[in-house]
Amino acid sequence: MHSDGRTHAPLGLKIAAGAGLLFMHLPIALIFVYAFTTEDKSYQWPPPGFTIKWLAVTWNRPDVWQALVLSLKTASVSTLIAMVLGTFCAAAVSRSKFFGRETISLLVILPIALPGIITGIALRSAFSLADIPFSIWTIILGHATFCVVVVYNNAVARFRRTSGSLVEASMDLGANSFQTFRHVILPNISTALLAGGMLAFALSFDEVIVTTFTAGQQSTLPIWMLEELVRPRQRPVTNVVAMVVVLVTVFPILAAYYLTRDGDQVAGSGK
Repeated sequence: MHSDGRTHAPLGLKIAAGAGLLFMHLPIALIFVYAFTTEDKSYQWPPPGFTIKWLAVTWNRPDVWQALVLSLKTASVSTLIAMVLGTFCAAAVSRSKFFGRETISLLVILPIALPGIITGIALRSAFSLADIPFSIWTIILGHATFCVVVVYNNAVARFRRTSGSLVEASMDLGANSFQTFRHVILPNISTALLAGGMLAFALSFDEVIVTTFTAGQQSTLPIWMLEELVRPRQRPVTNVVAMVVVLVTVFPILAAYYLTRDGDQVAGSGK
C-alpha cells in the first residue's frame, strides 16, 4: 500500500485488463497496418510490404471526397439541431416540476435505447407516408433523433449539478430569463454542452444503420466503406478511409471526456 492509501492491483487483474484492452483495440491497429500494405487484393498477413502510396490514391478519389463532405455536413447540422433541442429539453425537465416529467424524460432518451434498425424503419415509413424525397435532410433528421439524446444526457446532468440559488440570485438582482440563461446558466453548462456536441458529432459521423434507411442513393463515408468492402476496387483505400474515421471520431470523444471528468461538483452550492 502507498503512503496515500492506494493499493497495488493484483497481477492477475493487470493481466486481465491488458488482455481486455488488446481484445478491443488490436483490430483497430490492424486497420492502420493494412492502410499501408503493398497488397491491394486481400488481407494477407503478414503484409508483404509497406507503402504510403494509398494515401495519395485516396486523396485523388473523388468518390471519397463526396462521401466525406456529406458526412461532415450531416454530422455538423445534426449536432447543431441536437444542441438546441437537447438543451431546451434538459432545461425543461431539470429546472421545473410538472405532471409527466419522468415520462417525457423517458421519451427523449428512447431513440438511443431502441435498435437502430427500428428507428431506421420508422423514419423511412414516416418519410414515405409524408412523401418526403430522400436527401441530406432526411439523413440529418434521422441522425438528430439520437444526437439529441446525447446532448440531453450531458446537459440534464449538468443542470442538476447547478445550484438553483444561482438562478434565484440572478432573478433577485433584476435579470430577466434570457439574461439569467446567458450570464448564469450557460457558463455553468457550457462544457457539458460542448462535450455532448462532440459526442453527437462523433456518433453521427460514423452512423450506418439509420443512414441506410434514410439516405436513398446517397453515400456517407461509412456507407461508402461498406459498399467498397462488398465490391472492392482497392482494398487499402478502404483502410485509409477507416483510419481517417477513427481519427475524426476519437478526438471528439477524448475531448468530451476531459471536459466532463471534473463536473461532479454542484456549481454555486457554497453561495
